[in-house]
Amino acid sequence: MTLTFPSVEEARRALDAPLYADLAGDLNVSFEFFPPKTEKMEEQLWSAIGTLTPLAPKFVSVTYGAGGSTRERTHNTVARIARETPLSAAAHLTCVAASRDEIGEVADAYWEAGVRHIVALRGDPPEQGKSFEPHPQGYAGAAELVEGLMKRHPFEISVAAYPETHPEAASPQSDLDNLKRKLDAGATRAITQFFFEPDTFFRFRDKVAAAGIDADIIPGIMPVSNFAAVQRMSAMCNTDVPGWMGKLFEGLDDLPGARQLVSATLAAELCRKLYAGGVRDFHFYTLNRAELSYAICHLLGLRPKVADVAA
Repeated sequence: MTLTFPSVEEARRALDAPLYADLAGDLNVSFEFFPPKTEKMEEQLWSAIGTLTPLAPKFVSVTYGAGGSTRERTHNTVARIARETPLSAAAHLTCVAASRDEIGEVADAYWEAGVRHIVALRGDPPEQGKSFEPHPQGYAGAAELVEGLMKRHPFEISVAAYPETHPEAASPQSDLDNLKRKLDAGATRAITQFFFEPDTFFRFRDKVAAAGIDADIIPGIMPVSNFAAVQRMSAMCNTDVPGWMGKLFEGLDDLPGARQLVSATLAAELCRKLYAGGVRDFHFYTLNRAELSYAICHLLGLRPKVADVAA
């Protein structure tokens, strides 16, 4: 059997290229958090916010529990971010188990708190496995919610997009049509569900463009801190988990440090490939932990912004 090897010149080029050295840090990032349930979780959240703030994210968002179960905690967290940090805070808002008037009251409270950015979502049913049922006096979906919010106040609005199709969509085309309705109703941008292969995003971006949608489509990045948990989440939201990814996390269940190193490497490599394809905006699902997202941003060339100091 004849073995072939790369030329000396090819090998030299590969070895001489420093890791991630070609990334200029010319990107925008945003981070997603969830409202804390306990005092310890609150400390972890604010520690994460403090760590990530110097990266000057375009905005940070705070999630909203199914059926408004975290309404007060979400509001308090978003209002505190808006009040005590230099960050632009975005609040998630859903259609689940709430009338239009109730949603309007929540939106008004955000506006009064200085929050100008809403992530408008249809939302998941309160009971897992059940189908979404609109409130009798509520919005039927995110497109109607966007329209209602825009009538209330001139919010900046982000909506969700699904590169691998929403699990309840009748077809990929109907899902794309729904995305267009949300953007046509007044949304500024769409943030995608997480995914693990760059081609998944690129194919979706092409389909979005072919559908005549010219709004920004921001890839949602999920660093995998717990592989079993991500598998469960992926099954619920129709996200493919590649077989090679499972092999890389094998044997790391009891080695959190090693698992974090693998996770950061995988997510940074995904972002590097997206960057090579022209992506300059990234949205990180932080799970209220800073270290993975910070490490990935660092590899992408992003550095803390130092405030100008008067002489």
